[in-house]
Amino acid sequence: MSLRLILTLALSVFCLAVPAWADFQAGMKAYDSEDYATAMREWLPLAEQGDAQAQYHVGLLYHKGRGVPQDDAQARKWYAKAAAQGQAKAQFGLGTLYFNGEGGPKDYQQALRWFRLGANQKDALCQTKLGIMYDDGEGVPKDKVKAYMWISLAATNGDKSAPMLRDILAKGMTEAQIKKAKKLASEWEPEGQ
Repeated sequence: MSLRLILTLALSVFCLAVPAWADFQAGMKAYDSEDYATAMREWLPLAEQGDAQAQYHVGLLYHKGRGVPQDDAQARKWYAKAAAQGQAKAQFGLGTLYFNGEGGPKDYQQALRWFRLGANQKDALCQTKLGIMYDDGEGVPKDKVKAYMWISLAATNGDKSAPMLRDILAKGMTEAQIKKAKKLASEWEPEGQ
C-alpha cells in the first residue's frame, strides 16, 4: 500500500470523525446546560451509528427521564449496546438496572456479569457494587473477605463512599479476615492484563 493511499485513508477517517465528535460535544454542552432534549437530538443519531459514548448517554437520559420520558427498558437497551463495546459507565448502569429489576426482571447473574466487566476496567462504582453483592450474598455466596477486597479497590479507584463502607465492613470481621482481604486487594490484577 502506498504512503499516499495510507494518508488518504487516514485523512478520510479523521474527517468523518470530526463532525461526530463535534455533535457529541454539542450534546455535552446541551446536557451541561440542562437542555436535555437538545442533548438527545445530538446523541441519538451517533448512538444509532454505534458510538458507545453516545449510546451510554442516551441510556442515561432514558434512565433519568431527562429530555425524554423516563424509560428503564430503553435505558437497558442503550446501556447494553455501549456496555457490549466495553464502556465501563454503561456496564455500571446496566448492572444496576439488572440488580434493581428496573426496565425488566431482576437478574443478579447479569448484574454480576456487568459489574465484573466494569470492575476489571477499574471502575470504582462497579467495584463497590461487587463488594455490596458479596457482603449481602446477592447473586454470589456471602463472603466478607471478597466484599472488603472489592470495597478496598473501589476506595483506591476513587469511590468516595468506599472508605466508609470498608470501615463498616471491618467492624464485623476478624483481623485475619481483614489481613486476607487486604492481601487479595494488593495482589488483584484486572483479568486479561
